[in-house]
Parts: sequence; structure tokens; C-alpha cells
Amino acid sequence: MRSEQEILDLIINIARDDERIRVVIMIGSRTNPNATRDVFQDFDIVYGVTDLAPFMYNFEWIKRFGEIMIMEMPEDMQDPPPSNDGGFVYLMQFTDGNRIDLGIYPLDKLDAIGRDSLSQLLLDKDGIIEPFDPPSERDYLPTPPTAKAFADCCNEFWWVSPYVAKGLWRQEILNAKYMLDVYVRDQLTKMLAWYIGLKTQFTGAPGKHGKYVKRYLEPEQWELLLKTYSAADYDATWDALFATCALFRQLALEVAAAFPVEYPHGDDARVSAHLEHVRRLPPDAKQIY
Repeated sequence: MRSEQEILDLIINIARDDERIRVVIMIGSRTNPNATRDVFQDFDIVYGVTDLAPFMYNFEWIKRFGEIMIMEMPEDMQDPPPSNDGGFVYLMQFTDGNRIDLGIYPLDKLDAIGRDSLSQLLLDKDGIIEPFDPPSERDYLPTPPTAKAFADCCNEFWWVSPYVAKGLWRQEILNAKYMLDVYVRDQLTKMLAWYIGLKTQFTGAPGKHGKYVKRYLEPEQWELLLKTYSAADYDATWDALFATCALFRQLALEVAAAFPVEYPHGDDARVSAHLEHVRRLPPDAKQIY
């Protein structure tokens, strides 16, 4: 496996040797001072070029980066749809384990990708890029909830939870797990971000898809979070639903007390009782109540 320095040297030297490439910017976790460093980190790179066309679908040119195991070109796909932001992207997984996500943009389109706080300027041949601030997680930190945002999160959480119970009673495990793992979990994830913000004075980030959440939770909270995930088993999914409710309630009450915003105790009590009732409801029931 090529080392980090070997890959960075390759990325910069390819740009230096090509007059059409004028700017090189690195973004993502490799610029993040708080990111865990390991062998699976991608190289997220942006090339600013004088002319985009010669780089599009140029499979000979990208061979310079290494032997490719698999590649994706988002701008060439229908599902998910392309971003149509004026650039062209090669997502390249190499056989040696390295991965480079390479976005190529005309110089006049670089503003389209924004000035991400985790950006680092590696090369600027013409001195045309305004200097970046030192990389930080600034753009990824949670912000305090408004009363409306908090209320909406709680309302959606308790509104969607009965869908899980309904799917479990109907013996529709795939539907039940989808509702739990997508719709209910989305609201738990929001509450986790606010809770982490509260505990760190909004200087700590949960990370993409929660990869840093464990850093900020007490051991018993982390264990409870793990219990919100279950195998495709009915009893296990019921247990996961109640664990999710317990953790959401615990986090939300702390967030509500700190800002302060109002926690919907009545919704919680009524829906929680309903979930318990549905779990005990006979499979041949003709009425819910």
C-alpha cells in the first residue's frame, strides 16, 4: 500500500506536470485535526483546470493514479442523479487499498464547491486563490436548537414510533426495521447532535453518520445507543424500539433543560403507553383498544 506521502506527492506532481491543472485543494478528513487517522481515510482532492473537457471520461489519464479496483463517475449516473455543478468527478478505489475522490472543476467554477472549513490549499500556480483559514470542523459543528426545531424533532420522533409497532404487530419485519432505522433514527441522530453540542459547548462534532459519537457519550449512554440496533428479529426489534425511546427521552430532557425548550411529556407518555399496549396485543385482535 502506498503511503500517505506517496499519494500526496503523486497528486501534486501530476498537477505540476500538467499546464492545464492550476490549483489543487484537499478537503475532508485528512485535513481535519480531530479526525482519527487510519489506513482507510480517503484522499478528497479538487483540481482547478483551464479546460474541463479533456479530463472527462479520460480513462488513460487517470491510470497515472494507480491500478483501479473499481471506479464510479457520479456525473455519468442517473441514480443517484448527477450534481450538475460544472465539474466532473472520479471516485477511484485502487487495488493497493488507497482511495482518491477527485473532483475536477474549471477555474471559474471553483466557487461552486464553496470554501469548506476542512479545505487545504496544496498548490496554486497563479496565486489566484484567496488563502484558506487553517482547517477546522467549523462548518460541521452542531448549532443550538431553536424551540421550533426541537419541537419538530420530538413531534416527528413520537409520531413515527407507532409505525414501528404497527409493522411489528403485522409481522412485517422489513417495514418495521425500515421505519425504526430510518425515520425514527433520523430524529435520534438530531437529538444526539444537540446533546453533543451541549456537552462540548458546540465545539464537538458527531462526525459523518455519527462516527465520532462514542467520544462524547457516557459508557452507559453508549451501551444504550448500541441497543437501539437489532437483528431482523421481532422481539429484538421491539427491544430496540424501547431502547431508542429511552435514549431519546434521556437526551431530549437534558437538551430541553439547558436551552430551555419545552419537552412534550404528554406525547411521550401517551405514545409510550401505546407502544407497550401494541406489543401485548394478540395477533388476532379485531380492535386495538
